[in-house]
Amino acid sequence: MILITVIIAAGLSQGLLLPVLSILLEQKGVSSSLNGLNAAALYVGSFAMTLVAERVLGAIGFKKLIAAGLSLVLVALLLFPLLPGIKVWFVLRLFVGIGDSAINYAAQLWVLLMTPAEHRGRNLSLYGMSYGLGFSLGPIGISLLRYGQAAPFLIIAALFVLVLLLVLIKLPDSLPDKVEHGEGQARRFGRSYSLAWYALIPALLYGYMEASLNSNFPVYGLRIGYSTDQIAALLPFAGIGGLLLQLPLGIWSDRYGRKKILIFSGVSGGLAFTLLPLSGNHFLLTLVVLMVAGGLVGSFFSLGLSYAADILPRNLLPAANVVSSFHFSIGSIVGPGIGGLLLQFGWGGGVFVLLGAFYILFGLAGLLFSPRQLN
Repeated sequence: MILITVIIAAGLSQGLLLPVLSILLEQKGVSSSLNGLNAAALYVGSFAMTLVAERVLGAIGFKKLIAAGLSLVLVALLLFPLLPGIKVWFVLRLFVGIGDSAINYAAQLWVLLMTPAEHRGRNLSLYGMSYGLGFSLGPIGISLLRYGQAAPFLIIAALFVLVLLLVLIKLPDSLPDKVEHGEGQARRFGRSYSLAWYALIPALLYGYMEASLNSNFPVYGLRIGYSTDQIAALLPFAGIGGLLLQLPLGIWSDRYGRKKILIFSGVSGGLAFTLLPLSGNHFLLTLVVLMVAGGLVGSFFSLGLSYAADILPRNLLPAANVVSSFHFSIGSIVGPGIGGLLLQFGWGGGVFVLLGAFYILFGLAGLLFSPRQLN
């Protein structure tokens, strides 16, 4: 329950910061491409953290890494309204990315190591639902801007204080298993790729989708005629769809096989995203398409990680977790930048057509993947 609370808070911070800061920069006249690059700073920080996460976790343990991540995000949240400016916000977003990456890496690996194989899909789906719940609630913070630019940041910061206290008081200290000596980190990453490349790609696509939607959709929405309140109402429905289907997809993956569910979800979700531009500024139609698309691909990170745990030996799970976090960060960095360029060149709908095409290609690639049997 404590880990679930922590992950909800982490999702909430990202779900709020991406659209709120994008809207504030758009209102200040910042170009969409520069806006997208600024949003990517959060994931540059996340990427940097993945490079050292395994070693830091081994040195200080799960509890201290989670507490350090929460503290870093809390400080950044308090500084956003005090230090306005695109350059300062870039640095603060780096800090948020580092903090959120530390939280997510420690929490998801802890859940993965504690979960028996027969319940892996279900339990990691609960983990994914927790993050999705926070991420879905985050954009509601756009509506708080009417009370001043500082309001969304201060309210989320207050929540982080409570969660940090809960972690410090209630969470037990625990260290991961020692990594076998004689096998370097780079070799373990290479083995993870060679054995489970298809299971590690979903994190890349999920990061791309999440960052593109929350950074580019607010700008796209403003340009086709939606108000900020309408955007705040629409964005959570991608996450709500993910919440509704997260647990069923996880249970079905336990029952029917994770590769089959990943193929189905990738192709179907990709098709839904390609249809999004056709809904134009019809509010209800956009809402339905977002919910269907988000529902089908909202489980990608947890399903991919579960599939990797099925394929890989236990000693490679920490390395696979780093690779998944690495992929998530890369997708999240690239997504807003590509979307911002498409918006700047006048093809806003291309943000979602390209996103859908990536998911469809991933689904079809599953027909070519066959995991190797380990002795």
